[in-house]
Amino acid sequence: MTDRQNGTIVGIDVGGTFTDLVQLDPASGKVRLAKVPTTVENQAFGVMNALDAAEAELAAIDLIVHGTTTTTNAVLERKLSRTGLITTQGFRDVLELGRRTRPHAYGMTGNFTPIIPRDLRIEVPERVDAAGDVVVPLDEDAVRAAAERLLAEGCEAVVVHFLHAYANPGHELRAGEILAEVWPNDHITLGHAILQESREYERGVTAAVNASVQPILDRYLKRLTDSLSEGGYDRDVLVMNGNGGMVSARLVAREAAKTVMSGPASGVMAAAYTGRQAGLVNLITYDMGGTSTDVALIRGAEPPVSHEIEIEYAMPIHVPMVDVRTVGAGGGSIAKVNAAGLLDVGPESAGADPGPICYGRGGTRPTISDANLILGRLDAARLAKTGAVSAGDVAQAFARDLAEPLGLDVTEAALAVIRMANTKMAGAIRMVSLSLGADPRDFALFAFGGAGPLHACALARELGVPRVLVPARPGITNALGCVVADLRHDFVQTVNRPVHALEKGALAGVFAEQAAAGKAMLDRERVAMTGVRHVYSVDMQFVGQTHLLRVPLERPDVTPEELQALFEDVYYARFKVRLPEIRAQVVTANCSVVGERAPLDLSVLVDPAGRKATLEEAQTGARRVRFEDGWLETPVYWRDHLPLEFRLEGPAIVAQMDTTVLIEPGCVATGDAHGNILIAVGEVP
Repeated sequence: MTDRQNGTIVGIDVGGTFTDLVQLDPASGKVRLAKVPTTVENQAFGVMNALDAAEAELAAIDLIVHGTTTTTNAVLERKLSRTGLITTQGFRDVLELGRRTRPHAYGMTGNFTPIIPRDLRIEVPERVDAAGDVVVPLDEDAVRAAAERLLAEGCEAVVVHFLHAYANPGHELRAGEILAEVWPNDHITLGHAILQESREYERGVTAAVNASVQPILDRYLKRLTDSLSEGGYDRDVLVMNGNGGMVSARLVAREAAKTVMSGPASGVMAAAYTGRQAGLVNLITYDMGGTSTDVALIRGAEPPVSHEIEIEYAMPIHVPMVDVRTVGAGGGSIAKVNAAGLLDVGPESAGADPGPICYGRGGTRPTISDANLILGRLDAARLAKTGAVSAGDVAQAFARDLAEPLGLDVTEAALAVIRMANTKMAGAIRMVSLSLGADPRDFALFAFGGAGPLHACALARELGVPRVLVPARPGITNALGCVVADLRHDFVQTVNRPVHALEKGALAGVFAEQAAAGKAMLDRERVAMTGVRHVYSVDMQFVGQTHLLRVPLERPDVTPEELQALFEDVYYARFKVRLPEIRAQVVTANCSVVGERAPLDLSVLVDPAGRKATLEEAQTGARRVRFEDGWLETPVYWRDHLPLEFRLEGPAIVAQMDTTVLIEPGCVATGDAHGNILIAVGEVP
């Protein structure tokens, strides 16, 4: 049941609008691609449809890797399993009290609904102090009674969240044993097992999220694996985690919270992998899909992993996840005039059904994709699958809903929609760069997603980013991330000690335990690996401060003096100030155990047999395109026909199966040996 080295691999990513598939056979170099609408009612249907569209022979596939939005959607839409909480007496309101923040910084509006309602949060007598000493013994009869009451209330999953269980998990472990005797399934989450962190609120919310999505993910994966098995697939399915690693479908539901942000993480992993091969290790990733845009910052080809992601107000999920920021601006984002008479774009999306007007599936409300069509940047014939929608039909909707209310003509309204969308996306990019002390001019913009390459040049010019990297298959990059990602397990252990008070070898001992646990988990995976590497870091702060900074470590046996110096360097890089008179404190020790898989040659994503000898042969036509300075006659090229190492001055359009690349005037595009397009923005190299 192990995957054969260099065997056929399939990566499948489920997005809000489309389900994407890439199948690679490294031995023969053959590639199959598919892009089908996401089936919201059951994502497994879309996955099977993608396999059918790619004419994949399931019995011949060696490994399937899957990125899913099942848990993300469940959390964001609050479509969660009925879940109960058993907690320390006097602390059932921890999930609701939170950090005393407000949904909106100003005013008295906003509301918050905790994941688990108050009537399903039950207290039992027990107490452990911060040092791990037992103050009040666990009342085992109370735990049994609580479990029976929650079952009577129709709960499908249960959380055990006791005070200071990170310091001494004994009571949680015993409660878990009692629940195993009573609970009818294995949807039992012990808070310390998900997160060994001292902050009760964050640990409790993370555990509550895990429990409430566990049955949903479990059912979904069972449906999917059963369908695959019926089709002849007899190997393991790996699921992308939010940290950019992969875990077997047999194991992933136990820590279901770690699959939140699975889809965006896979795109960032593909960007890091592609950038490393192209020689660009510092990237701002920009993934514009049909529903939203995700951005992240990559330094040194290492995707950023954070333990402190808050995916929405009062929803901190403190398990390691790739640090991705999301804005509601995708190709399907709806443009409208609000009650104040101003233009709004997103976050509401036309989704996969009915989709933008130009898709020809019954959509009637203007979207970003429709604006690009009006401006000549998209080809109506390729978009309208039914052939029933023309540019004129889209223009009528723009005139009715946007142009007339705003006092503009249709073209000006479409340009306004694009400018508004670009402003939102530029803000998200600034959030992951300038706000973190990074200068966008030191990075390249990695543009992907079905709509990303259309807007990349404009965004790069706005932000001062000198280069844009468009991968070979931008529209299926998230699926590609599933194929190239390694296996990964992350561990976090609370230390909470000033640097000067750390015993010699204390950190090294923690790291050794984490590394051993990760190796044991990798050994349970049924996937071939070429090696194992460890990534060490600590989260630190100055004594008395509340915010944390991640400090990477080159080795596990770092001394206290080195820790202090390393933290001061990281603090200076972030805030440009040194405070040597203040002592630092180690809050958590973090270890990532990565099972490395064999590298893949991404140049096979574009069939070399289809390449033409000259740009003239790759050109399929021309059309008028509206840019900021007016309408320009713009040549159109087919991506698969471009010579390998071409040079193309803008304006130009490069069309392909999964996206459209817009090369604006003043920009110059070149091809590299890996099939990427590199665009120099505003200068001729």
